[in-house]
Amino acid sequence: MPLHCWTSARYEIPLPEGHRFPIAKYTLLRDRVAAEGLVGTGRLHEPERASRADLERVHDPGYVDRILAGTLSASEERRIGFPWSPALVERSLRAVGGTLAAARHALDAGIAMNLAGGTHHAFADHGEGFCVFNDVAVATRVLQAAGRVRRVAIIDLDVHQGNGTHAIFGEDPDVVTFSMHGGRNYPFRKVAGTVDVELDDGTGDAEYLEALGRHLPGVLVRARPDLVFYLAGADPHVGDRLGRLALSHDGLAQRDHLVLASCRDVGIPVTITIAGGYGHDIATTVEAHVRTVRVARDLLASPLR
Repeated sequence: MPLHCWTSARYEIPLPEGHRFPIAKYTLLRDRVAAEGLVGTGRLHEPERASRADLERVHDPGYVDRILAGTLSASEERRIGFPWSPALVERSLRAVGGTLAAARHALDAGIAMNLAGGTHHAFADHGEGFCVFNDVAVATRVLQAAGRVRRVAIIDLDVHQGNGTHAIFGEDPDVVTFSMHGGRNYPFRKVAGTVDVELDDGTGDAEYLEALGRHLPGVLVRARPDLVFYLAGADPHVGDRLGRLALSHDGLAQRDHLVLASCRDVGIPVTITIAGGYGHDIATTVEAHVRTVRVARDLLASPLR
């Protein structure tokens, strides 16, 4: 089964010079994936926009209004971390649309990937931490409303806790959230998820993979999910400016394989989003994301055990 991916790379947003968000990584990732043939011709898709009705399954209508119309307050813009622009609206809608399209495809194919998304700091009524809308939450609610899924697990291995996702699903027994993140890293006020594993600064491959291997099976048993969303953040990498952990590229690839193989072996479809990555050298971040694509492609191509 070939891997299908969605990319909203061409919807770039204008950012002030020196802004720390690496918007160029999305284009670099798309180009690497295409150049290396990791996703074949006709399998690298541009997403449709998420609809307003889709967004409002999660987000407060007033907040959606302010994003779409460009009437955010100055404090709301600062909290998000991006200046408002029509391009920001377009990109945000396409990124959510990419996760929704990948999720629909994953339910049939087993694994699919959005080469964006993982905007887990977006709450129902506000955005923060470079996250405007919560793509995984929206996709979950749309698929639940359509009867495609009932129970969902969110495996969040970005280095930062998905506080917005946890807040959105905090009272929902059908959504299990599992996060492994830097205990002393942003957000400094955590929101409790179903299972939170806080890691010390400097955590490396061996300790990280041991913790993941210890917790992941129990999460999947507890969740009994119809679908997993996997946030495969590149920011646990040792070269990340904002990460404070010390995983190697090989360690991150082993992490990806552990998650995807654990789900595939028991027949749980997985939607992958790339989440964060802020390398001192942007090439290291892109390399981490490329390796996630490669692991997903190779698993789909291999026979089940």
